[in-house]
Amino acid sequence: MRVHIGTDHAAFDLKQYLVKELGGLGYEVVDHGASEYDAQDDYPNYIIPCAEAVVADPGSLGIVLGGSGNGEQMSANKVKGIRAILACNNELARLGREHNNANVIALGGRMQSLEEGLAMVMTFLETPFSEDPRHVRRLDMVTAYEDAHRA
Repeated sequence: MRVHIGTDHAAFDLKQYLVKELGGLGYEVVDHGASEYDAQDDYPNYIIPCAEAVVADPGSLGIVLGGSGNGEQMSANKVKGIRAILACNNELARLGREHNNANVIALGGRMQSLEEGLAMVMTFLETPFSEDPRHVRRLDMVTAYEDAHRA
């Protein structure tokens, strides 16, 4: 599976760790930056291209990272076709995939250890969408709204 990842300075260490660990587990990781630590960089410059790459690459998933993950989740969700969740534990990571067919997970680099971050990402990547008709129906409603209200 191809995994797109992007971050600003606030989760640079977590991104570097995830790229290494996921690559070692056989995932094809596409790093959208930041490529070096810069305390003045701006997360939209990395998050939006990462989210756009997920939409353009069917079957892939994305990981967006920042200090809290909030701005990163909001930025990713501005890209048509993205369903980004903010996770702070494995249960939310699992439910985001299982119930909401999320295609991007947002994590706060300052909110958990590197190992806990990896555990949430692995839960996200390994959990399939349930295909439950009630979840499909709800996602169809969200997509219909998105299609009607976004250029």
